[in-house]
Formats: sequence, C-alpha cells, structure tokens
Amino acid sequence: MSPFVIATIFVSVVLTSFISGILGMAGGMILMGVLLALLPLTQAMLLHGMVQMAANGWRAWLWRAHIAWPATRYYILGALLALGALMLLRLVVSKPVGFIVIGCTPFITMLLPKKMVLNIDKPTHAGFCGLASSCLQLTGGVSGPVLDSFFIHSALNKHGIVATKAITQSFGHMLKIAYFGGFASIISSTATPTSAPIAPWIIIIAVALAFVGTNLSRRILDGLDEAKFRSYTRTVISVIGAGYLTAGLLMLLNSN
Repeated sequence: MSPFVIATIFVSVVLTSFISGILGMAGGMILMGVLLALLPLTQAMLLHGMVQMAANGWRAWLWRAHIAWPATRYYILGALLALGALMLLRLVVSKPVGFIVIGCTPFITMLLPKKMVLNIDKPTHAGFCGLASSCLQLTGGVSGPVLDSFFIHSALNKHGIVATKAITQSFGHMLKIAYFGGFASIISSTATPTSAPIAPWIIIIAVALAFVGTNLSRRILDGLDEAKFRSYTRTVISVIGAGYLTAGLLMLLNSN
C-alpha cells in the first residue's frame, strides 16, 4: 500500500468509528465503500471486519449494561444459519455487486408492507434479523440499514439500541473474518491469493484508531435527543445507500 492509501484508511477508520458511535451504524457503510475503492475485495472485507469488530466490541463494552441479551442470543442463532447457508452456496460477490448490495439495503425495508412491523424484541424477529443481516454482511460487507429496521419499533432507548447493535455487529464481523479469511478465499474466483497480505502493523493501528473514534463519540451520544437520534440515523443511511447504489451501477456499466 502507498502512504496515501494507508493514511486514507486510518483517517476513515477514526471518522467512521466516530459516526457509528453516535448513530450505532452508518460508519461501517462508509468505511466499507472506502476500503472497496482502495483494496481488493477479500482484503477489504478482512480489514473492514477486523476494524469493525474492534469498534463494535468496544462500543458494546462501553454500553454493556444496556445490551438486550435475549434478542442477541436469537440473533446469533440466525447468523450461524446464514453462515452455513452461504458456505454451502460458495458465494462471494464481485466489487460492483458489493457496492449495489450496500446501496440497496437502506431501501429494502421501505418496500415491506406497513403491516409488517419488524421488532428486535420478538424472538422470531431477532432470529430472522440475524439471518438476513448476516447474509448481507457476508456478501456486501455491511448490514446496518436492515439491522436498523428491527430496532426502530423496539422498546429500547438510544443506549440500548447502540449497545445491542454493537454486540450483534461484533459477532457478524467475526463471522465475516472467518468467512473471507479462510473459506471464501479458497473457493471464490474473486479472491486474490497472489496479492500481498495486509501488514500486521496497519491492522493494529487501524484497530487502535477505531477505539479512539468510538471514545470520542460518547459525549455526543449522551446529549442527543431520542427522536433526533432515530431521525438522523434513517436520513444518513438513506443518503449513503443511494450513493453506493449509484457507484455500483456505474461500475457495472463501465465494465461492459
């Protein structure tokens, strides 16, 4: 990696961890797009997984008293089912498809019937959330917008939402690291086993910067109004999704 690429990654990690620390998501979407633009697919997925697992894990620890553990357990069951299914299908997408998947996720829930209210407080919904979110996590690299749809109508407050999202996302990124670090890199034609691996010092610094960005966000989250918290989250996610959807479609058109 060139010094410019490394510096861009480090700055992006701090900024996106800060954003996720406030909204509980959105930062991961931005970081995934930056990494896909700078690195081969498998390297981008691995580095994103490591940084986001660290950032979400630290955020979950900071707000551990607010984690909704029953919902988390059902989420994990659904996530493991998704991992098994994708391993059987031997599925790893290309970069343009990865961008399109990221871009579509904010709008998927908008197409659901109004009577279909998703709620992470319900065990079956939490399990389905783990299944759907992990499928997106292991194909497009992120699942924040779909995950968000299960929290909008929950009884959790802003700290509970951020904490529970953080612990579920930590587990999802752990699965992504395992998937792209081993199985996917062997079976996928999109993998690049001949490219140089990411230097360990880059990973260590990126993880440390994720902690920094998360810590910087604590005071802002504490002072953020509950209604504004939910409104800002949806708006930011939709804008980012539209940008990635456009970028992915343009990449497909240019490749033909």
